[in-house]
Amino acid sequence: MSASTENKYLIGIYEDEDVLLHAVEHVRHSGVKIHEVFTPFPIHGMEDALGFKRSRISKAAFMFGLTGFICAQSMIFYMLNHDWPMIIGGKSTLPYPDFIPVSFEATVLFAAFGMVGTFLVVSNLLPGKKPQIFDIRSTDDKFVVAVNISENSKSVDEITALLKHEGATEVYEKLV
Repeated sequence: MSASTENKYLIGIYEDEDVLLHAVEHVRHSGVKIHEVFTPFPIHGMEDALGFKRSRISKAAFMFGLTGFICAQSMIFYMLNHDWPMIIGGKSTLPYPDFIPVSFEATVLFAAFGMVGTFLVVSNLLPGKKPQIFDIRSTDDKFVVAVNISENSKSVDEITALLKHEGATEVYEKLV
């Protein structure tokens, strides 16, 4: 990694999730832009504290499901009317109640695979990508706040003092 693509981050380590949640709210309200928060388990209310908007993955799931439904209906219509029509006893070649299970399964299949793919792309977790781990302890028992120094107008000393004032047990700089 070249020096031009590396960024300096200020890493704050917290011991308790309640302290972390309040610290994130106060740090953001004091004008410091937080890059990311890493926790060993989900913390209720962290998205709001970080100022994240509501996820659009439900809209993506709907679109993938709709694509699956349309593909299933198109496949069934083509197979039973054009490719290999079977007229048995003068009955319709498109008995729609019979297609409900196939259409439902295709809808669920497309939505599931589409959401997994979308999640991997959005989260930057594609195969071959090196994970960005700021502190390995965040996978075990510590809570980590990463602040990109170049994205903030405050000095490193001011941000460090603010993080320590808000309950950080350890604050250090890291080049990522």
